[in-house]
Order: sequence, then C-alpha cells, then structure tokens
Amino acid sequence: MSNTTLTYGPTSKAVSAVVTIGERATLAPTNSDLWKLLGDDAKNTVEPLVESKTDVITSFVKSGDTRVQHTFAHLGKERTRHTGVIRSDLVHDLVAAQTPKEGDVKIVLALENKEQVLSAGAAVARAFPLYNKKSSAQKLKPRIVNVEISGGGGNIPTAEQYRQLGNIADSIRLAARLTDMPCSELNTTTYIAEVKEAIKDVPTIKAEIISGEELKTRGFGGIYGVGKAAEEPPALVVLTYTPEKKTIENKPVFVGKGIVYDTGGLSLKSGAGMCGMKGDMGGSAACLGAILAAAKNGYGGSLTALLCLAENAIGHKAQRPDDIVTMYSGKTVELNNTDAEGRLVLGDGVAYASRDLKATHIIDIATLTGAQLMNTGKKHAAILSRDEDFERAVYAAGQASGDWVYPIIYAPEVLKKEFESKFADMRNSVGDRANAQCSCAGHFVESHLEEGWGGKWVHVDIAGPAHKEQKATGFGVALLLDVLEKI
Repeated sequence: MSNTTLTYGPTSKAVSAVVTIGERATLAPTNSDLWKLLGDDAKNTVEPLVESKTDVITSFVKSGDTRVQHTFAHLGKERTRHTGVIRSDLVHDLVAAQTPKEGDVKIVLALENKEQVLSAGAAVARAFPLYNKKSSAQKLKPRIVNVEISGGGGNIPTAEQYRQLGNIADSIRLAARLTDMPCSELNTTTYIAEVKEAIKDVPTIKAEIISGEELKTRGFGGIYGVGKAAEEPPALVVLTYTPEKKTIENKPVFVGKGIVYDTGGLSLKSGAGMCGMKGDMGGSAACLGAILAAAKNGYGGSLTALLCLAENAIGHKAQRPDDIVTMYSGKTVELNNTDAEGRLVLGDGVAYASRDLKATHIIDIATLTGAQLMNTGKKHAAILSRDEDFERAVYAAGQASGDWVYPIIYAPEVLKKEFESKFADMRNSVGDRANAQCSCAGHFVESHLEEGWGGKWVHVDIAGPAHKEQKATGFGVALLLDVLEKI
C-alpha cells in the first residue's frame, strides 16, 4: 500500500520539499497571499517562470538549519469551455511528476478563485493512489503530503472546508484503491467486507445486503444472472444515509455497476481485451466514495447508493446467449451478448430505485461501453438524460469538480429498434454496432425505470476516464458530490 498520508489545511510541520502549482499570474511575486505562506526567500526563484521562460523551476531555499527544495510549476493558459474551471488534468500530472517520492512534502495550490478549490483539490488526491504491491514500495518510509491553498478571490478555505475537502480526497483514494485491486483480492464477498469496514464509523449510513439466491427470489434477474456462475455470489448492496437533521427534501439515488471481474461470460473476451477488467466495478466504487463523503460532510438530505455487484464468470451455471432473463422491472431480455452485462445489473438497480425507493433523482454510473471513448474521449465521461435541465446540472457539476462530462444524443425513438427481439421484450445488445452504441446502452438502462416514474435520471458512462495509464482515477466521486449541490 501507499506510504503517503494526504492531509488538507494549514500546518507548521517541517517538510523536505514544497511543490507550488498555479497559473503564471497566481505565482507572481505580487501575490502577497502566496509569499506570506511560502516566505520571501523563495520569491526570487520564481521570476523565470513568471516571465514565461520555463514551465517548471526547482531551487533550494534555506529554512533554518536545512535547505528545502522548492518547485514551482505553471498550468499554462490553454483552457477552453469544456475543460472546467481549472485544468485539473494538468494539476494531477504536475503533482504526480514533481512531488518527491519520499519525505514529507507541502503542496501549495495557487488558485485564482474559490470555484477552483474542489477541482484542484480532487486532482491532487488522484495523484496519490493507495494500491501498490511492488516490493520496493513496502520499503518506503511513511510520510505526510499536506495540501494548502493560496490566492485571491476569497478562495482560502475555512477549517471546515478543508475538513470536507479532505473527506472528498479520502473517498477518491478509496474508490481508486478498490478499482485497482485484482479479483483475487476483491471479489463480491470481500468487496462487501470493504464496504462494511468503510462505513463502520459512520453511524448515519446503514447497509442492507441482498445476495445469492435471495436476489433470484426477490426478482433481481439481471444481477443474479450475470453473477450466478462465479464462486462468490452476486449481491445488491443498499447503502442508506439519513442525516441527523434533514434540510433537503430530494431523495437522490446513486446506482453503480460493480462487476468485480468481466471475462465477457460465454461471449468470451480476447486475452488482451480481458486485461484490466478488474476495474469494471469503478462505478460502484464511485458511489461508495460519494455517499461516504456526503455523510461525513453532513449532506442535508436522504441519500441511497446501490452497488450492483457480480463477477461475470464462466462456468456450468453461466447464462448463455439465447437465454431469456426476467429483470426486476418485470421486462424480459433475450441475451445476444453475455459481455453486455453491465446494463443488466444497472437495469435492476434503476428499477429498484424508481419503484421501491421512489427516488427523485437517479444517477447511474458505470464503466459501460468502449464506445464511450469514441464519443467523448479518455478524459470526459458521457452523460445521457431525458431531462435537459438535469443534463445541464450534471455537466456543470463535471466542470466544477474536475470530473468532466459531456452529453451524448438522447433519441430512444430512433435507437430502440437496435434491441428488437422476436422472443422477449428486448435484446441486451445492439443489432448495429455502428449506430450510437453508447447512447443505446444508456437507453437500455433507462427502459427499466418504473413506468410513470416522475423523477429525473442521468446515465454516466465512465469507461475512459475511470483509468489513466492503467491506474484507477477515482473518477465520479467528486462529480456525484457536486451533483448533490446542484439539484
């Protein structure tokens, strides 16, 4: 595991290195807030950076009887209308590249305004993954990396805001750790144990576990069918948060895809295509992280997270192409591709959220389709919603949180033909793979919402941004939390 403990807020602890990141204007010698924090001795070293002669500069500044390494890095000026309030991707990259691997470190974020705090703070968290089984990593001494924020616009957080930012960072790192764990360590049973451990000191969150044959008995045919061939049983984990004092009437529900490993089932993936499928539960990890942070930060409304857990394995109990599954919605699905399993577990999840939980808002989130990368790329998740106002709110949350998203076409009346079946209400995979696959997958999930349900729904496909260079990013935690602020 990682040797790094990440903290947020002012500290007087001595460090061996300071990494300061900002735009050229916020790094300027005229920024009195910054130099009050860093000390005037470091001011002269930054001039070449401010004058655009370099992108990163490192020097050593005397501090008492020691010399402290100071690194300054600027973000550049390239930021267009779909890359958020700050280039969070560059914050991550610079922190990861410039922070020493050993020793206590202070990271200073020199920001322009308070709107950048969440995005930049979350980006730092993503730069310090927890999961690492390299033998060399076990030899590293424990250290603290402390994050402080400086700048104008009244953006310096209060002690409470720092505490909340730290909780968000912890949840991002937790989600990334779970997503990085191989199925030999994180199967459905051990995942549930991880969930119980995570919530044990959070009395406002309660867990209900529906697993194995109980899923079948209660009608969760999608989740049960996907996971029934695995050694460990499938499960629906229902996490319910109840605030100590309710101030918000909305009843949002997060629904996360939790496929702990995806072989493709009998529609077997290729060897190369199977590598990395330990991370097919990233959506559920984001839901877990988000409800944890919401509870710790005192969200004022009720909140539920549904983790739809299964291993899509091969065995004599595996469901087959041509099998017909009855979903929790009551609709029947003819399987024409067992590797289109995520939409099956999500379909059960959104049906339960809309029918039983009477959600006002449903956000389902999943590493669902490779087609998402073709639509919106590796850094932006795809969002699909029947409600334009909700779509705009989720887009705005992506801009604010650094978990960027972008809408894809919403046209069920055009695309529903892709799922036509001669024997059931629908098939689970498209007939034409060249026809808006990413939207089609979302429409499949949507079709299992309770008929007549009057709430708002959005589908978030995070197949691309859930990982960066094979490592999980914890994508979705900050997004979901900011969505709560916008509904």
